[in-house]
Amino acid sequence: MKPLRIFAGIVFAAFLVCGVFAQEKTSAKSVKAVRFGKLWDAKGKLWTNAIVIVEGDRIRSVTTDASAIPAGAEIIDLSKFTGLPGLIDVHTHMTMYTDETPGEPMLKQLVNNPPAVEVFLARKGAMRTLAAGVTTVRDLGSDQYMDIAMRDLINRGEMVGPRMFVVGYGLYITNTPYKTGLNPPAGGIADGVPEVLRAVRQQVAAGADSIKMYASTGTDDDVTGFQTYSYEEIKAAVDAAHQFGKKIAIHSYGPNGARDAVRAGTDSLEHATDMDDATIQEMAKRGTFYVPTIDHNRYYLDNWQKIGYANGFQEKTKAFIERNLETARKAHKAGVKFAMGSDAIYTMFGENTRELGWFVKAGMTPEQALRTATTNAAELLGKEKELGAVASGYFADLVAVEGDPLADINVAINNVRWVMKGGAVVADKTKIQSR
Repeated sequence: MKPLRIFAGIVFAAFLVCGVFAQEKTSAKSVKAVRFGKLWDAKGKLWTNAIVIVEGDRIRSVTTDASAIPAGAEIIDLSKFTGLPGLIDVHTHMTMYTDETPGEPMLKQLVNNPPAVEVFLARKGAMRTLAAGVTTVRDLGSDQYMDIAMRDLINRGEMVGPRMFVVGYGLYITNTPYKTGLNPPAGGIADGVPEVLRAVRQQVAAGADSIKMYASTGTDDDVTGFQTYSYEEIKAAVDAAHQFGKKIAIHSYGPNGARDAVRAGTDSLEHATDMDDATIQEMAKRGTFYVPTIDHNRYYLDNWQKIGYANGFQEKTKAFIERNLETARKAHKAGVKFAMGSDAIYTMFGENTRELGWFVKAGMTPEQALRTATTNAAELLGKEKELGAVASGYFADLVAVEGDPLADINVAINNVRWVMKGGAVVADKTKIQSR
């Protein structure tokens, strides 16, 4: 009888699995009507008493006519709140999440955790990112292709997190001393044009959505900006990425790497500070996106002991923040396009949108700042017809905030109450607020 029992068990398990998938399929096709008191659609309109009709993972329509709500639709009443498109963070490191384990510096945890542990822990940062209203991220560098694994797990529904666009290994120069014996090159290391081309092709072969290149020193508590790649190497990376239909992000803390990255045709420039007027004007002319990541250095200053940095870096970092902000101010005044990037790492997830506050300090209106995390960011991703706005055919990524974010950017930063990603509610603080 045992073979029959085993067979029956297999059939029953298959029935359960089919039932689950059938339920998921039915749920994916369900219709929802989301009511907002106000709705900023990022398409140039501020709606009053808006109704967003959602079917599956997409927006069917936006209306103010209650009679347009389909019969049987699930109604989600957020009329006390202001609606926004799901926000986009174009510079994260999702797989570099760490807990604040007492007595163990976060930097040490990151080095010691094996890839499987790191991806598992990353789910916490992913949930915090969603709760901040960020439904899409561009993740700019991970070890062991953990970012690709995380992206795919989220896309398959096996992990809850923001929609991810990933780069695999970022390209960087040799930075370790010679060792005797057989030493295969670490992922991403590339010296000279031929190796740069090989490394770009490896990331494409691995399934990367974009390419990342480190064109200067500077990271963590190091705010130096010495150029590391020549113009010819940078140009080779840009051309190779574009040949494969991929966009490229280039890291440069200093002005020299930034200048050559812009001349070479990078799609986005990360961090760059102290850029000269000619480089800034060239960015405006070419439509190069600037992702200054001002706030992440603030995070390092606030958490340096927990991270494990040595004392003494603070003054240089504070000065860098001021120069970073001033460069952003000049770039905004010159008409350079910005996209919001937090450079979130360690426990910074959930603080992603604090970057918007720095943009307002740099001279943007709250609406201009919001565009860096919606329409601008979507354009940088090449997804301007699917993400970054509330309109028919777009992904049903919606955020409800308490207050008026067009009058005060802090509303978008601190007052997120509800989040929908792809038609599914992924964060809901409205019930807590109403008690």
